[in-house]
Amino acid sequence: MKILETERTILREVTTDDAEFILDLLNQPSFIKYIGDRNVRSVAGAVEYVESRFANSYRQFGFGMYAVELKETGAPLGICGFVKRDSLPDADIGFAFLPQHCSQGYAFESASAAMILGRDVLGLKRVLAITSQDNESSCKLLEKLNFKFETLIKLPHDTEEVKLFSLDL
Repeated sequence: MKILETERTILREVTTDDAEFILDLLNQPSFIKYIGDRNVRSVAGAVEYVESRFANSYRQFGFGMYAVELKETGAPLGICGFVKRDSLPDADIGFAFLPQHCSQGYAFESASAAMILGRDVLGLKRVLAITSQDNESSCKLLEKLNFKFETLIKLPHDTEEVKLFSLDL
């Protein structure tokens, strides 16, 4: 289901038809380094991941991470959207793109549109963001989106502290 459209992209719900793309994305070295190893190593595992993470979030919260695809071709570029974690008081924005689609403005374009969706459609009053401490590109993108660094926090089940950002909408 299409959620929103930007100048160059469409954001839509991730489905099990996206399993090969999700498998590829989750196993990119940059995803594993900066976001974490999700231990998804097969298309069947990616299908389960889509059902347990993406589809479950849509059902439970009415939002989640969305597939970002190129409007012209439908080619998957990455994911962008919101995550609601038990350990954080507000939803946080997330994004991850295949390396060949980085540094082309797609993350900023889709994240900017997601923030408008969050405010105007989902009624979010405040959005958080977390990044690993050494993920400079994500930190720069969050600052470009007007997020402010708050503090370092340690999420449950993580071994390292991450940077916490916030933005009041």
